[in-house]
Amino acid sequence: MKTGKITNLGLFTAFAVILGYVESLIPFTPGIPGMKLGIANLAVVLVLYRYGWREALIVSGLRVAIIGLLFGNLFSTLFSLAGAIFSLCVMAAAKYQERFGIPGVSVAGGVAHNMAQIAVASVLVENVQIMAWLPFLMICGVITGLLIGICVAEVDRRIPKKDGEKRRKKEIRKDE
Repeated sequence: MKTGKITNLGLFTAFAVILGYVESLIPFTPGIPGMKLGIANLAVVLVLYRYGWREALIVSGLRVAIIGLLFGNLFSTLFSLAGAIFSLCVMAAAKYQERFGIPGVSVAGGVAHNMAQIAVASVLVENVQIMAWLPFLMICGVITGLLIGICVAEVDRRIPKKDGEKRRKKEIRKDE
């Protein structure tokens, strides 16, 4: 990796950690266990679109590890890791399909994140009745994923792309 790219990924990771910390300070209690806004995913989705899934995996993994070490425990870290990995896989697949915009990809990631967390929770507590929360968490995943996706689309639109990225996109369009 080039130094500039490493620096940018470090900044995105720091941004994700800060957003995760800010989210932990927000008194958000909707009455649904495990429900969070997921604002740290702003950075991950933006990296997915700006760099690719490998870089997004690095940022997401570092974010989960750092937030887990600073503010969590083993169980919260396991839940976050499962959700982060599964949601990133789903978002990368949805992005690859090119049928969804950034908000749609983010919604898919939000729903996938909640599905993975419920699956891990049901295994850890050895109780499948916890699956009863899944419909509520999926609705929340759609709503928060949509909000995160809209924010990322707006940020992506406003941050200028490097000349190299513009040239590559023009070359791709000419080839089509």
